[in-house]
Amino acid sequence: MPVQKSTRIEIRRADPADAPAIARVLLESFLEFKALYTEAGFAATTPEVDQILRRMQEGPVWVALCDEDVIGTVAAVIRGDAVYIRGMAVLPAARGSGAGAKLLKRVEDWALREGFLRLFLSTTPFLDSAIHLYEKAGFQRISGKHDLFGTPLFTMEKTLSPS
Repeated sequence: MPVQKSTRIEIRRADPADAPAIARVLLESFLEFKALYTEAGFAATTPEVDQILRRMQEGPVWVALCDEDVIGTVAAVIRGDAVYIRGMAVLPAARGSGAGAKLLKRVEDWALREGFLRLFLSTTPFLDSAIHLYEKAGFQRISGKHDLFGTPLFTMEKTLSPS
């Protein structure tokens, strides 16, 4: 059932018990694009539970909830003087609900509290809705093409302003 924009979306820090739901969200969110990824690129984009648990050790992971159901996720990891955003996904039925924007805002708020002024992420050129979300949130393309196991990628970044 589609999630309406007016529906209350809650963002909270994920815990290990959320790992199966996060794996499901990542798989269901990228499944429609599977043919555009290489096999290894798709596997890296849709990690399994054990990989998600490892990511939770590397940095914070958040989930978006609607009526207690996990409908989205995002993770962050510190890379030098910046925060790298990875594992961003919102279930197809929840796209347009505002969950993606709220997840990005949570990462931004966390990064600022931790003293970081730059966010960056990599995305594929065929994820038009995600690219639009990132641009609307203030991200800009900064680099040419690179790849994830043969799947094309480019990098986007956002400079943050401390309050």
